[in-house]
Amino acid sequence: MVVKLTLALGLMAMCVTLHTAGVTCALRWLRRRAQPAPRLWPGTRLLIGLAAWIILLHLIEIITWGLCYAWTGAMQGVQRALYFSAVTYTTTGYGDLILPEAWRLVGAVEALTGILMCGLSTGFFFAVVSRLYQAYDQLAPTSPSSSAPS
Repeated sequence: MVVKLTLALGLMAMCVTLHTAGVTCALRWLRRRAQPAPRLWPGTRLLIGLAAWIILLHLIEIITWGLCYAWTGAMQGVQRALYFSAVTYTTTGYGDLILPEAWRLVGAVEALTGILMCGLSTGFFFAVVSRLYQAYDQLAPTSPSSSAPS
């Protein structure tokens, strides 16, 4: 059991490292971009690109867990292992595939890791949306009635 939990801890650390590096790359990409014009479509394109990048990070993490399950024999077949990993990481938990009893805590660690990484992604996405809103608010023309003292 200690060996399996050590493996799970290593996979969790790899996910945190990958996610942190991916979010850092996204931040650098966002900083290099010019401020979007106060229009809907440039901001929407930016958010679509960011969402695609974040989903790619999650898919890489899911694939890593799944390949580990297949490689160690915890789940028979790569396709089944990847499916199980996706359902576990996202905490969907259909229950149609389950790990052998000796591996179940590893699955729980994957689910906790998925929750944390999705939370990190959500926080990052929210911060970007907040910055876009602030940029749009600052660039939007003010109406004469809003500048009058109350």
